[in-house]
Amino acid sequence: MRFSQRTAWNTEESELARAHRLRIEAGLPIADLTASNPTRCGFTYDQSLLSPLTDAQALDYDPQPKGTLPARQAVCRYYAGHGVVLDPEQIVLTTSTSEAYSFLFRLLCDPGSEILVPQPSYPLFDFLADLDDVRIAAAPLVYDHDWQIDPEGVRRAITPATRAIVLVHPNNPTGHFTKPWEAEELGRLCREFDLSLIVDEVFLDYGMDQTVRSFSAGLEGVPVFVVSGMSKIAGLPQMKAAWIVATGPERAPALERLEVIADTFLSVNAPVQAALPVWLAACEAIQYQIRERVAANLAEMDRQLERQQMVRRLKVEGGWYAVLRIPALGPDEHLVLALLDKGAWVHPGYFFGMADSGWLVVSLLGPKGEFVSGVTRMLAHLQSISAATAPLPC
Repeated sequence: MRFSQRTAWNTEESELARAHRLRIEAGLPIADLTASNPTRCGFTYDQSLLSPLTDAQALDYDPQPKGTLPARQAVCRYYAGHGVVLDPEQIVLTTSTSEAYSFLFRLLCDPGSEILVPQPSYPLFDFLADLDDVRIAAAPLVYDHDWQIDPEGVRRAITPATRAIVLVHPNNPTGHFTKPWEAEELGRLCREFDLSLIVDEVFLDYGMDQTVRSFSAGLEGVPVFVVSGMSKIAGLPQMKAAWIVATGPERAPALERLEVIADTFLSVNAPVQAALPVWLAACEAIQYQIRERVAANLAEMDRQLERQQMVRRLKVEGGWYAVLRIPALGPDEHLVLALLDKGAWVHPGYFFGMADSGWLVVSLLGPKGEFVSGVTRMLAHLQSISAATAPLPC
């Protein structure tokens, strides 16, 4: 059998995945500092959440490419809560943000086109790009007292093949949210090079110290496509409900083409669309729990970090991850394997486009007891090798 080159990935189990699997199979304890699934983190969900899925209206098959009007109106009400007035016609429902990205890559790109993604960022983009025959190019997200977009670095990364810039706002895993001055600089570049802006706002409701502004309000003279969904907004990744919000110049023809793409798949099921207004109306309850958990775990980690000089936490403004700067003594993969042997499971920074050495990424989402155990084991191991450490890099 001959397979396409777009799926020519290395599908062998990695050393990290194998070690993790074997430890689980052996029944050995693991304090998971990578948790990203809120349904597995001990939060309390309303037992009536599944009730809207039994709405008898879902028995009537009414294929609407953009999604049903009540569901899109519910999305509009969500953004009204963020101070943005939208028309339901600006919204296209999808089953996930991954599918939303795929729709947008097909809308904006020809085979071989490029999408710029500031890094560090979520590693999913590489696979999505492969499947849609486009290329991902990295643009720098730099750290200088806090995370910042480097506009000149973005400019240098733009080529004639570039079609769009992707932002994750707030960023995953750095927690950086795009400031007004950064948005202005990106807008200037988009206008100069005729680029679109794709903004992933799944963590929009999880700003830590301030309200995060939504890009759904638009950016002058720039086609902006905002993607989000229930995975993070309502802590319901299993419900497969997301959307695209289109704003800016040439919005009408963009939406006409998106409607054809969506009509080709008709992937969003009727029960989920019927339930979407109920879930969005009730999302504050789970968001409150997640924000409380993230704040408590971050405070606990900072308390433990104050006792040592070896590990530094970088500033985080939103989301539910924290980035740690550690001495670059060797490949972080080796360190992660050693930490797993101590019972703590953590992401190496290179998963997110960081260097191969000197970075760890910790999820703040897990249950407090497990989180405390994981951080304690992680820092104890790092302290045990402190005699061999060099000064922290700048």
